[in-house]
Amino acid sequence: MALFNDFEVVRDPLWNNIRIDGRALGIVDSAPFQRLRYVRQLGHAYLVYPGATHSRFEHALGTYHLARRALAMLRERGELDAIAETDATLAVLAALLHDIGHYPFSHALEEAGLPSHESLARRHLQHPELRDALDRYGIPDVQDRLVELITGGGTNPLRGLVSGSVDLDKIEYLTRDARMCGVPYGTVDVDRLLHSITAVEGPDGTARIGVQEKGLSALESLLFAKYQMYRNVYWHHAVRSATAMFKRVVRAALTQGALSPDTVADSTDESIMEGLGVLRGTELPERLRRRQLFKRATDISAGDLPAGAGDWIAARPDLTHRVEDRAARELHLAPGQVLIDFPAKPEMLAVDLPVRTRGGAIGRIGGDDPSGLFGLPRIADELHTSARRLRVFTARSVRIDPAVVVALASRHPDEIETLLAEERPLLGRD
Repeated sequence: MALFNDFEVVRDPLWNNIRIDGRALGIVDSAPFQRLRYVRQLGHAYLVYPGATHSRFEHALGTYHLARRALAMLRERGELDAIAETDATLAVLAALLHDIGHYPFSHALEEAGLPSHESLARRHLQHPELRDALDRYGIPDVQDRLVELITGGGTNPLRGLVSGSVDLDKIEYLTRDARMCGVPYGTVDVDRLLHSITAVEGPDGTARIGVQEKGLSALESLLFAKYQMYRNVYWHHAVRSATAMFKRVVRAALTQGALSPDTVADSTDESIMEGLGVLRGTELPERLRRRQLFKRATDISAGDLPAGAGDWIAARPDLTHRVEDRAARELHLAPGQVLIDFPAKPEMLAVDLPVRTRGGAIGRIGGDDPSGLFGLPRIADELHTSARRLRVFTARSVRIDPAVVVALASRHPDEIETLLAEERPLLGRD
């Protein structure tokens, strides 16, 4: 870092120079924020893409950088004149701190049933070092107002920069992830998108973040980049195998008392792996370290499933856990040697924001205008379905008839509970 009186400049491979003002340096230097140096942005994706070792720390700095750029453009056009300076400051701070509560290894542990990382923000914001750094801003109830922004709530007119269809978090992580993975999928027209962000007056007379019509092509690039990154990187079959293994072993550690929820919330990638290394009766930590991943026993497109089939897999991890162990028994495997994975992110491509047309009128994409002045929302569900795969992973090579898995996924959770209770087979075999 190069020191210039009341700010520092960080050299970044993506954005070149990131300027951090003096008060924000206290946040960056705090223990909770420094922990993010040791939390990988993409979890186990580095097992497939070796360059994907970038951290939540650099992503947070990048999001802060984009927030400052976006606000500078809005201020230059006079669109911040009616917005309190405190609201602008809070938006920048929320951009910097939006991942402060993040678990190790990306979103895996939220999928495993732990509280969302956004909900853990308050816990970390109460750390003395971070609390003291925030108090220097002199903003009343600063922690509460930041938590509102980070969790997508509150009345701050700039909250759409932190959580929304064009939030700066998405722009940053898609661009950085693509660069670090070495893939061409995450191309986003960042400059055009930032220049098209605008503050418009909502139906209630308050300002909110929207986009100018001339920026819709850049918004499309963001949505398609997100779809391609989920399809090819985030939900890559080997990444999902490692994620499923990690979720399973952490759940076992919590059940055995080897880890506590508080310990998990404060962990880094390496510290949680150290804690898992002493776990009894499982080889999963060592297999993860050596990249001895479970193999696909079956792999089914979500488009080949009836509507709603398999939704219980992501929504009810406890039930999925029991189904996995029953399936393992039926396949003559040990408990924990069958893992079922069907990731879901229905909001992945959701679009809901105002649009300032070239004529100056305010239209809308999505939300309460389902007819759509513009056509982007109509393809969101189809792209989400196209990206999803229902997979069964096993510790050794096994083939499972896809029709059997489709039938299992299509059962109502109550029916599955009955089959488990009555010791009846799930896979159509004894």
